[in-house]
Amino acid sequence: MSQVAIVILNYNGKHYLEQFLPTVLTHSSGHEVWVADNASTDGSLEWLRAHHPEVHLLQITDNKGYAGGYNYALKAIEASYYVLLNSDVEVTPGWIEPVIAYMKSDPQIAACQPKIRAHDLRSHFEYAGAAGGYMDYLGYPFCRGRIFDTREEDNGQYNDTSDIFWATGACLFMRADAFHQAGGFDERFFAHMEEIDLCWRLLNMGYRITYCGYSKVYHVGGGTLHKSNPRKTFLNYRNNLIMLYKNLPIGRRWKTIFMRLVLDGISSVRFMATGAWPDVWAIVRAHFAFYGMVHDLSKGLKRTTYRAPLYYRSVVWEYFVNKRYTFPELPQLYKKGFPIAPKS
Repeated sequence: MSQVAIVILNYNGKHYLEQFLPTVLTHSSGHEVWVADNASTDGSLEWLRAHHPEVHLLQITDNKGYAGGYNYALKAIEASYYVLLNSDVEVTPGWIEPVIAYMKSDPQIAACQPKIRAHDLRSHFEYAGAAGGYMDYLGYPFCRGRIFDTREEDNGQYNDTSDIFWATGACLFMRADAFHQAGGFDERFFAHMEEIDLCWRLLNMGYRITYCGYSKVYHVGGGTLHKSNPRKTFLNYRNNLIMLYKNLPIGRRWKTIFMRLVLDGISSVRFMATGAWPDVWAIVRAHFAFYGMVHDLSKGLKRTTYRAPLYYRSVVWEYFVNKRYTFPELPQLYKKGFPIAPKS
């Protein structure tokens, strides 16, 4: 069994493999590199076999999405640590060692992410993860280094290690036994927010989710679904509701979901104002899809000790009303490094 297995889930991403896989191989010497292919039709498999026979290839017969694809792949790969790496990520020299060393320092660290910078604006943080993810009490994810559409320039302000709420799936270091103990990703998500759901469950199990700013990668983002795609809107809105239903304490569940439904309605008005009607219908479909899943979600719920700390204010209010656009500007109440909510 290898210590570290780098696993790239690919779906019609041949152009990204051509661009970024050679760098992954160069800067990951001594570690296994796998490509799990989600039934691509763009010649990815043929290109891999011809140009990189040293890469371990795992074929999946149908597109199972991010959640199902990684669950399928990681059942077949033996390692102490997995690195779940998007195909549109450029890694840098020495990107693995600081994270693995940090995770080895505490067996309760289940997951860790490096610093995520933007490939298109290399001095700034990227949307998907930035310097570590958090969640406000209404279920809105945000990051150190990125809140909604505002990305901070990286001036070394997050050159640290820190406990966070969620680590990005774009470059996700996972302790293998913790991943399997938690049951992996929830395949009902298909794609988007499944890593936040997994991190939330791991926190409730007593594990730590962390960030290591001494490792750095560059992420293109939107490689499979661009942020303007209504399919992405549907998945984000539906999956957020699923995540809240699954992970919130019973006493806060429906109150929080009701507030989110109202806020989702307000956001659909913003889409209307810009003429983005496909996104409006995507939100409507997301809500009805969630309603249709409640019975199934209820059957799978387990009572757990609630440990996951949520940010105690509304990040939407702070950003859009109070004009606080960066993480350091947010009012913060810390407990073990977290901006948190009072106990429910």
